[in-house]
Amino acid sequence: MNFPAMNNGRQTQTAANSSSSAFSFISKGWREVRDSADADLRLMKDRANSFKNIAASFDREIENLINSATPTFTVPPIRQSSEIEFMKKLHPKISEFRRVYSAPEISRKVMEKCGPRANLGIDLSRIRSTIAAEVYGTMEEDMKGIIEFNKVRSEKLNEEGQFGEWEPIRVLKTRFREFEKKNSTVEIFAGFKNNEIVEKVKSSLKAICKEPQESKEVPPLDVPELLAVLVRQSGLFLDQFGIRRNLCDKIVENLCSKRKNQLVLRSLVAGEPPAVDPDKINDELDLRIASVLQSTGHCSESGGSWTDFMKPDVTDGKRHVAIVTTASLPWMTGTAVNPLFRAAYLAKSEKQKVTLLVPWLCRSDQELVYPNNLTFCSPEEQENYIRDWLEERVGFKADFRISFYPGKFSRERRSIIPAGDTSQFIPSKDADIAILEEPEHLNWYHHGKRWTDKFNHVVGIVHTNYLEYIKREKNGALQAFFVKHINNLVIRAHCHKVLRLSAATQDMPKSVICNVHGVNPKFLKIGEKVAAERELGQQAFSKGAYFLGKMVWAKGYKELIDLLAKHKNDLDGFKLDVYGNGEDAHEVQSTAKRLDLNLNFQKGRDHADDSLHGYKVFINPSVSDVLCTATAEALAMGKFVVCADHPSNEFFSSFPNCLTYKSPEDFVAKVKEALANEPQPLTPEQRYNLSWEAATKRFIEYSELDRILNNEHSGTMIRKSNGKLIARSVSMPTLSEMVDGGIAFAHYCLTGNEFLRLCTGAIPGTRDYGRQHCKDLHLLPPQVESPIYGCYL
Repeated sequence: MNFPAMNNGRQTQTAANSSSSAFSFISKGWREVRDSADADLRLMKDRANSFKNIAASFDREIENLINSATPTFTVPPIRQSSEIEFMKKLHPKISEFRRVYSAPEISRKVMEKCGPRANLGIDLSRIRSTIAAEVYGTMEEDMKGIIEFNKVRSEKLNEEGQFGEWEPIRVLKTRFREFEKKNSTVEIFAGFKNNEIVEKVKSSLKAICKEPQESKEVPPLDVPELLAVLVRQSGLFLDQFGIRRNLCDKIVENLCSKRKNQLVLRSLVAGEPPAVDPDKINDELDLRIASVLQSTGHCSESGGSWTDFMKPDVTDGKRHVAIVTTASLPWMTGTAVNPLFRAAYLAKSEKQKVTLLVPWLCRSDQELVYPNNLTFCSPEEQENYIRDWLEERVGFKADFRISFYPGKFSRERRSIIPAGDTSQFIPSKDADIAILEEPEHLNWYHHGKRWTDKFNHVVGIVHTNYLEYIKREKNGALQAFFVKHINNLVIRAHCHKVLRLSAATQDMPKSVICNVHGVNPKFLKIGEKVAAERELGQQAFSKGAYFLGKMVWAKGYKELIDLLAKHKNDLDGFKLDVYGNGEDAHEVQSTAKRLDLNLNFQKGRDHADDSLHGYKVFINPSVSDVLCTATAEALAMGKFVVCADHPSNEFFSSFPNCLTYKSPEDFVAKVKEALANEPQPLTPEQRYNLSWEAATKRFIEYSELDRILNNEHSGTMIRKSNGKLIARSVSMPTLSEMVDGGIAFAHYCLTGNEFLRLCTGAIPGTRDYGRQHCKDLHLLPPQVESPIYGCYL
């Protein structure tokens, strides 16, 4: 075997195979290197072209910025020239930048310098130096971030392989906008109010200063606001230590810096000098405090001695009037009828909401007070009776609410006394304006909330001359002395304003004299009917004289019997019909019979009853009335009225059919004159003066209710920008208010003692309402309604 020859052949074949493999490997590697180099070149060319596009885009952006910087309105010449000159200096630098970086050599330089991990930087130092030379020195540090293209951006660009939005352009545009805003100063507002750009800036400021919409959550007072309130309220105290008022105002102004900034912005928007009035800051602070208090729902219900910190909310667009009286239908007395008509005609105007609060009597008291054994099982039943009676007489449906409070009838005083706190039956949300019919009567034994604390405005209307009634009793002069002063103190403690129907009442503080009562429209219609019959030649009056009134001695029966007994011979043949019911009916009738007087007694009836239309003369000798409703009704029906020359009849004396007498002899002469002649028809003006429309107008004027209803407040309320009303925070009370508050506190303490109440004539158990009232009116027991120390007794 030739083994060496075989080995040489194999070696030759192996060498040939190795050479072929090496050549193939080298060819493949070269192709890969070439392809990679071509890809890199294409990428660098793309980058160079993209950079050229960015440079062109940058130039366009700068040109647009220059064009947009040209003002569209006339500005001061110095400012305009400096700004335009700055932009002109900036433009050559940008042009040079474009020329350099748009040259053909840029591709070669980029390919040489830009590798896969190379850093790309743009030298904008010349632009930066130009901007830094023209702009405020303080902006130099900010501009550094605009003109540097850092390493992080380059790495990001290399990773992405393409250019996104150029960061320096965006930042530069943003800074130029800020630069333009910083150059828009207050003088532009002063000199160029009518320019379009100024209007846009003003709109922006208004948007900034615009008060946020009211939300249910009001942030609490912060520490500076609390300190400001403390400093302001302590002004008088600090003045004793030599700290003047102006220094306190400056402290408050500094503490209320937030409010001050808002007021400055509002002044700029309004085109006014940016000055801040201390009074405006105080108003803003008051509004802030009131808003916080209102958001918490805080409303103190205690019988405090001073004014509450929070008055009831009156933000619903309508004021609320609560009329509180001491009697109710079917008891036909003045304090039951007149407040009912007042409520109806106040509600008729629809300018305010009205509530009539009347006493509710238990069944046993109803039987003593209401005529013809008329009783009611529930307040709803009595309310229906009242509304039916009223609608029949006024001719329209009155839209007002009727509520009831517990009351008890006093036989000795022949009147209804409230039981418990009457003010609690008016919800706090409705406690706005209170009209107290007979305010002294309502508050003699009132142990509860002070009316002027709970209500924004309290008006009292004096109906009755109680001193005249008391003087007729045993030890009447001494009792009248004490009652007179008690009435004055009660009025001072619980009323803002008092209206006296006539000068027949006692002189009271805070009072004026004005007749605010009218007559039932039904009586005016009867008078018109009588006048029409007389024009047709018919006989309107077929009867002589009559007297109508509650049959108690104090209602004029004593004066009537004395006059007729003294001049029985002078009035020979004179017959008088008397209509009335009352506690003294038996005694009055027996006295008249004993004196053999020609009096025909009849049961009491409504003055508008058909049986009374034919009488020609109404006789009323009473001097205890303050303003006799029956007298006004008789005049409205076109009758003669014979009455005493007394302050209670002063309003009626201007009517031609009212015949007043000054002596018993003059009484006889006036009666004969009335029987011998025919009354004159009322003129339209006289009819209007007797109407409830005129009475309501007089009431609104003399009670200052027109000012209150028109939201003209004397510092107690604040009007917000949205038109709503909110209570102002309480300041230091005046000396008079302090005295009135002390009187109210003393009265509250005295009326809380049952022994003192009984000594002064109160009905036992009237400090709080009883179990029967709880059942009838669906009330919680007073121990639960007003617990002592949180315990239910």
